[in-house]
Amino acid sequence: MSLSADQHLLEAQGASERFSQFSSAHAVRNLSEVLSLPVAEADPVLQIASPFLGGKLSRRELNLLVFVRNLNRAMFEALDPQAELVIKPWSKPLLDGVPQGGGVMSIFRGNVLEKAAVNMSVVCGPSYPSIEKEYSGLPFLAAGVSLICHPYNPNAPIAHMNIRILKVGTEDKTVFWMGGGGDLTPMQRFEEDTGAFHAGFRQACDSHPLGNYQRYKEWCDEYFFIPHRGETRGVGGIFFDYLNVAKEDDLGLLLNTAQTFAHQYGDILRRRVTMPFSDDLKEKQLYWRGRYAEFNLVYDRGTRFGLMSGGNTEAIFASLPPVVRW
Repeated sequence: MSLSADQHLLEAQGASERFSQFSSAHAVRNLSEVLSLPVAEADPVLQIASPFLGGKLSRRELNLLVFVRNLNRAMFEALDPQAELVIKPWSKPLLDGVPQGGGVMSIFRGNVLEKAAVNMSVVCGPSYPSIEKEYSGLPFLAAGVSLICHPYNPNAPIAHMNIRILKVGTEDKTVFWMGGGGDLTPMQRFEEDTGAFHAGFRQACDSHPLGNYQRYKEWCDEYFFIPHRGETRGVGGIFFDYLNVAKEDDLGLLLNTAQTFAHQYGDILRRRVTMPFSDDLKEKQLYWRGRYAEFNLVYDRGTRFGLMSGGNTEAIFASLPPVVRW
């Protein structure tokens, strides 16, 4: 049975207190500490990644990705503790008997967070599915965490974040890249939210040698432009891709991005999920979500790479809104 707006708001009560508890329990950590945090033996991603550990993927790199996944999953759980959480592992088919990796989906469906997903994947293959055709045909490994959130309250923005590493080439010559970012797509725009979101990412960039807030902000605006609509999706954030990883400390930019997102977006949600809204505003939100779906289906490189690399279709399309109208 569907709930009324008042019932949804009732379930959202206490979001501010719960987020404060999350913030206290998840203080910002430094890279060396995170890289040393072990992955729980019962975590299904450990079995998926085990064929590549010590070779194409280091255990410390896996530790970083699992920490980011767990942090953002905990943030969603704090905002909507009554949401149903389904954790579903998946694997690519074996190729000549050799594992090709897979991933773990974490899907939330609730009355505060109508649909949220935190997905992690570790996939490899003998032929890199290059979108730009560079390095095509070379062995590759891609690993990352991506998340999306579609809140029920139309005052609360859609948000997306991902971090990823990509290794292409043979053992004697491998190119190691990283990418990531986060962006905000509000229907109801609040300058307080936009300013805090960007200020957080500016600080995240300024505190790392590879950070370049202005460049990554402009990159985000260019990337999330919807040509057939003539508009940028949302109020942006940061986006960076194909940055060369020369040393382990470079991965700190990924950690900065992910931790900043968890705390800044969570803070926005705790302000907005309890705001009153009308049926008309909710109806308007369903059409607004169409912009999000259009970009992800037509232009998003992550969607294209996932399909080209044989990823799990349910995980790839987890980013799409739960209810949408055109």
